[in-house]
Amino acid sequence: MRFDLHATEIPDVVVVQFEEFADDRGFFREIYRQDLFAALGLPAAFVQINQSGSRRGVVRGLHFQWDPPMGKLMRVTAGEAFLVAVDIRQGSPTLGRWIGRTLNAESRQHIWAPAGFARGFCVTSDWAEVEYLCTGTYNGGAEGSIRWNDPEVGVDWPVREPVLSTKDRDAPSFREWLDRPEAARFAI
Repeated sequence: MRFDLHATEIPDVVVVQFEEFADDRGFFREIYRQDLFAALGLPAAFVQINQSGSRRGVVRGLHFQWDPPMGKLMRVTAGEAFLVAVDIRQGSPTLGRWIGRTLNAESRQHIWAPAGFARGFCVTSDWAEVEYLCTGTYNGGAEGSIRWNDPEVGVDWPVREPVLSTKDRDAPSFREWLDRPEAARFAI
C-alpha cells in the first residue's frame, strides 16, 4: 500500500491520497498505517475517531481544541462535502488563511490539518458522513470556534444559507478568538 502527499496553499495542511484495490467483488483500502504515516511526517498515533452525518446544506465548524491540542485527519466516507481548515496560529505567515477541498467517498483522500487550525465542512450532497481521526481526546472545556462566515477569513462556502447549530451561528469572530488568552497556545 502507498500514501501520497499533495501540498496545499498552506504548507502544514496536506491532502493524503491512499490507494485502492478494486475488482468485481468490490474494493480494499488501507486508510491509515502507522509506519507509513510516520515515514511521511504525519502523526503516527491517533487517540480518537469521530464520525458525523449531515444533510445537504449543513455547515459544521469552524471548530478547534487547545487542551490537549487536537490535529485532525478528515475524510468523507459517504456522500460529498466541502472540507475546510483555517490557520489560527498567532505568528504564522498564513494566519487567517484557509484551504477548502470538495471530497467524496470515492476520492480516496484525507485532509490533514494539525493543531492550530479551525476545521469545518459543508455537505454538498443529499447526505454525507465525515470521519475525523484525532490526535487529542475531546475536552469540552478547552474547545473553541470561529464564525463560519467571518469576513476577515472569507471562506468561500458552497452554500449561502446554511443549516447551522446555535453554537456555530453564535460563534465568535476570528478577531475575538485571537484576542483570547487561549489563542497564545497556538503561537509559533
